[in-house]
Amino acid sequence: MENNKLTVEIYGKQYTMRGNESISHMKAVATHVDHKMKQVAESNPRLDSARLAVLSAVNISDDYLRLKQD
Repeated sequence: MENNKLTVEIYGKQYTMRGNESISHMKAVATHVDHKMKQVAESNPRLDSARLAVLSAVNISDDYLRLKQD
């Protein structure tokens, strides 16, 4: 299996990602998380980073479970 590595920016911070998925897939995942965090922050501008990350994860999980049900 291939082990890809790349640096991405999510909500203004740099993260190194490693995985067996393609670079384009990993970039898409990072972009999705970044977009969701910015979306949550727009409606909740006073959240600290930890709460913003948790609420974003809850929203992403909700989206996933709804798609899985369909």
